[in-house]
Amino acid sequence: MDGAKLEGKTVAEHIVDFLERREVEHVFGLCGHTNIAVLAALAESPIDFVTVRHEQIASHAADAYARVTGKASVVLSHLSPGLTNCATGVANAALDCIPMVVIAGDIPTHYYGKHPHQEVNLHADAAQWEIYRPFVKRAWRVDRADLMAEILEKAFHLAESGQPGPVLVNVPMDIFSEVIPSDSFDRIRDNTRALKKPSIDDETAREIVEALAKAENPVAYVGGGILLAQASKELREFVEHMGLPVAHSLMGKGALRDDHPLVLGMTGFWGTELVNQSCLSADYIFAVGTRFKEADCSSWYPGYTFNIPGSKVIHIDIEPQEIGRNYPTEIGVVADAKAALRVLNRVAREKYPDGFKRPTLEQKIADFRTDFKARNVDMATSSAFPMMPERILADTRKALPEDAIITTDVGWNKNGVGQQFDILTPGSILTPGGFATMGFGPPGAIGAKLAAPDRVVISLVGDGGFGQNPSMLATAVELDLGIIWLVMNNNAFGTIAGLQKAHYGLTYGTTFPGSAAAPANGPGYADIARAYGAEGHRLSAADELLPALEAAIASGKPTVLDVPMINNPTPTTGHWNILDIYSPDKEVSHVAT
Repeated sequence: MDGAKLEGKTVAEHIVDFLERREVEHVFGLCGHTNIAVLAALAESPIDFVTVRHEQIASHAADAYARVTGKASVVLSHLSPGLTNCATGVANAALDCIPMVVIAGDIPTHYYGKHPHQEVNLHADAAQWEIYRPFVKRAWRVDRADLMAEILEKAFHLAESGQPGPVLVNVPMDIFSEVIPSDSFDRIRDNTRALKKPSIDDETAREIVEALAKAENPVAYVGGGILLAQASKELREFVEHMGLPVAHSLMGKGALRDDHPLVLGMTGFWGTELVNQSCLSADYIFAVGTRFKEADCSSWYPGYTFNIPGSKVIHIDIEPQEIGRNYPTEIGVVADAKAALRVLNRVAREKYPDGFKRPTLEQKIADFRTDFKARNVDMATSSAFPMMPERILADTRKALPEDAIITTDVGWNKNGVGQQFDILTPGSILTPGGFATMGFGPPGAIGAKLAAPDRVVISLVGDGGFGQNPSMLATAVELDLGIIWLVMNNNAFGTIAGLQKAHYGLTYGTTFPGSAAAPANGPGYADIARAYGAEGHRLSAADELLPALEAAIASGKPTVLDVPMINNPTPTTGHWNILDIYSPDKEVSHVAT
């Protein structure tokens, strides 16, 4: 090998070159002694390193960034405590099928077996990467520098293909610093950037279209897979042509605009009577990109959301294991949602050129919406203080442009938003679904704003969720990100407090001293915001919220609005097995504290 090639670059420098060629613009993470070689390589790169004060902030921000861009995000982590701090956000991404590549530093190879500084090796040497095995699609330990290129290439392909998800590339720190020739990276330069996704054949499409055409009460049931596949346009065209009412899971919210005349709403425990009853009476359920998860299906109990068997299921999903997992399926199709719907649209128009109209159904949906809003108007306009959660959501919807990106957390800001907050641009709501991670929303807003700097970004979050990682404010201020964090402050872990109150008659360990109106020695979230250099305002009356939101949007500055809120429960019409576990044979649900 000639001397010129031997000079080469470090593996860290090759990694950064590789990321540049993949058009990566941001890397999220936190420094540590195992990854500074990569940071040194990034210093001269157009890629921005988004530094945080806690690794969980990095992984949540990267999660939201990937949801908005539709491409795998990149996280750079330190070993052991850095990797475990990061784990919650990576697991959250995994359960919501979000593509992410985590590059983690590790102990040097020449110290394997010696238990060096910070290594986890209580049961095996050099086994840090195994921490992530339960939730990533794959974890690699890079044992040879010349394998780095092909592992990175495989990592991005795996993260973004099939059912998307995070992967881990675990790199001993001495390998980051090893100088190698460019051969292995040159070899993959012309490899395809993205794999073609599977579709369906015309025969299968005709079988599906004919079944739906003959059905008396068909319902389309869609999940987050529609949004991951960026298939909202194709879905809208298909349901409009076939006249299918659309129910959605929590993660499928926003697959179609909530004001579309065929949208029934979110199913399950926090669903409305209209959507749950419509699904119960369906003879065919056309399911696309959904996993039929517990809360969306009322713990799979018949008589609340779905009656399956009874209703027949047509299920399209990119992941074979999801089809038939929770309900028997008549037609199961492994395919990308966007590709499949393109074929279905063509076949439907060829076979039924006039399409199907269901004016009676559309009127029923319109009447329900009118009635629901009328029944909700007192809460949505109430001047009570602390504020009613319905008023907070109503004023927020008034203040936001249609394409604003909303990150939610857990509690009212997720369940209430899913039930009664209109999403008007597909893909504009980012919710922690499968892992339901408290603390996702505030750092998620950072990733969303970096991905879409020209759009308004607001984090709807409870005081419990905001308190998880308030240091994300430092990153937002340093990057001058005009994000709004609206803290729905009920001075409690409100949903759990309500559950405990309903079943045990107390709120021990679930509420904080004092009340929402007058917390006792609790954190002043507006003061915390100002201490970090952001704007901070604590409201003292309900009528202050709408102008405060409008002013925050206009200012373009990172702003925290601390909004005292009464802990009313989100209305429920479905069921959840946890109620039976706590209070068997009793009619008990959530109550206010």
